[in-house]
Amino acid sequence: MGRKLSRRLSSPHWWARPRPIPSLPTAKFTTPSMARALGRFGPLWAGGRRRHPGSDTLTQQELKSSFSMQAKMPPCDFSPEEYESYSYERMLKIRKQNLSPSLNMYYKKPLLLHQGHMQWLFDYEGRRYLDLFAGIVTVNVGHCHPKVTAAAQKQLGRLWHTTNIYMHPSIQEYVEKLTALLPDPLKVVYLTNSGSEANDLAMFMARVYTRNFDLICFRGGYHGASPYTLGLTSIGSYKHGVANGFGCQTTMLPDVFRGIWGGSHCRDSLVQTIRKCSCSQGCCEANDRYIEQFKDTLSTCVPKAIAGFIAEPIQGVNGAIQYPKRFLKEAFQLVRERGGVCIADEVQTGFGRTGSHFWGFQTHGVVPDIVTMAKGIGNGFPMAAVVTTPEIANSLAQNLHFNTFGGNPMACVVGSAVLDAIAEDSLQKNSEEVGAYMLLEFAKLREKFEIIGDVRGRGLMIGIEMVKNKDSRQPLPDEEMSPIWEDCKDMGVLIGRGGIYNQTFRVKPPLCITKQDAAFAVEVFHAALMRHLERTAAN
Repeated sequence: MGRKLSRRLSSPHWWARPRPIPSLPTAKFTTPSMARALGRFGPLWAGGRRRHPGSDTLTQQELKSSFSMQAKMPPCDFSPEEYESYSYERMLKIRKQNLSPSLNMYYKKPLLLHQGHMQWLFDYEGRRYLDLFAGIVTVNVGHCHPKVTAAAQKQLGRLWHTTNIYMHPSIQEYVEKLTALLPDPLKVVYLTNSGSEANDLAMFMARVYTRNFDLICFRGGYHGASPYTLGLTSIGSYKHGVANGFGCQTTMLPDVFRGIWGGSHCRDSLVQTIRKCSCSQGCCEANDRYIEQFKDTLSTCVPKAIAGFIAEPIQGVNGAIQYPKRFLKEAFQLVRERGGVCIADEVQTGFGRTGSHFWGFQTHGVVPDIVTMAKGIGNGFPMAAVVTTPEIANSLAQNLHFNTFGGNPMACVVGSAVLDAIAEDSLQKNSEEVGAYMLLEFAKLREKFEIIGDVRGRGLMIGIEMVKNKDSRQPLPDEEMSPIWEDCKDMGVLIGRGGIYNQTFRVKPPLCITKQDAAFAVEVFHAALMRHLERTAAN
């Protein structure tokens, strides 16, 4: 086994042998029902909206020539083990009886997953799925990456746990490696176990250091589900009817697609919104207006001195929302003028996911005072971190602050192996290249389908926002979203959902995904949209 693993790790991108990228096949109508549906559909599109003259929306003939009934899944040289646990029915019964009903499951028939390999998941019957959601944006380097697995297995036989009241080699080795990837003065690390816990500590740290209380966050942001961080999380479906998160004030989200203001040059992305503007080069009226709203929050909702401001560089749970290019830089300056610290929540954007940079905040040209990270930090192992400056860190040294499991030997070894895998497998570069390919391919579908309102993102953090039609930008209702989502799953592609109205498909796969995989995913999504079109025509 060791020789086999060594051969695999000796070459870059060992998980995917180079294969030619297939072009999307010429469409052929293989079912009379689709042909009849389109024949009845005529010039209508997406619930009755007629095709505008000169529009890029598909004509009937173009639809016929662009549709493929069946996308071919790329090959995989991995064979899963035979499933030997309880029956599906018994698993479902135990789930319903003994697990919290608040733990919602995806899909009408929930998946029972058995094994994973890099970008692939296998269910109990051996069916293979391309994972475009990575365990909710967590499995960065691939399921059961052999380098990470080997490091964990080796440490399991050496030392599991001591707590951080003693030194053990892996914690020092890991924090040195991690801080080398961050700019000065972000050089002090607190290791925790989850993103909620990391953001909870960041809130506490900001208040202790500044001796102020109020924190500002964006509407639509997700920063955790603990009683403390729920004050920062501004998505209604996570809110319970109990007091939580005192001193957290929300401000308007600078969403240039769904928000009040937006234009055609706002985002730092290969794909812009469909909205038009008259801004000259280097100017952004939408940014200026959203900054005025931020100033208004500072003037009306908080004291003159605040504890800080927290933001995701790209909103994750809300569907890969990107802000105007200069917004965070200007907002950080305003916060610091009020005595507050600036916190970057890198739980989803960190560790190379945005492609062009290792950290999402770097895409905005800012250096935060505190950075929180989780999910991709451990590739699925429960670990997280808060990184800050020596000055802020010293404010907690006046009294005890302790975490039993934070920085345990297992977590640190896994975290270190993840960093090695990102570097050795060139995953940040792969994220940039494959992410750009996927983003542009999905954007082509936006030009063809009226129900795709927006395509956005950086690297392998992509959002596809679905609408009733482009004019109204009203969210596509769940009774239309869910069948598209289910069809993608049935064709072998797992996609996430997000957004305030659950109207956005979240495409955030392991960073090891290949262009051939991406082409397959786009084909499947295209086919699912065509099936939606057929259902709409039939009704």
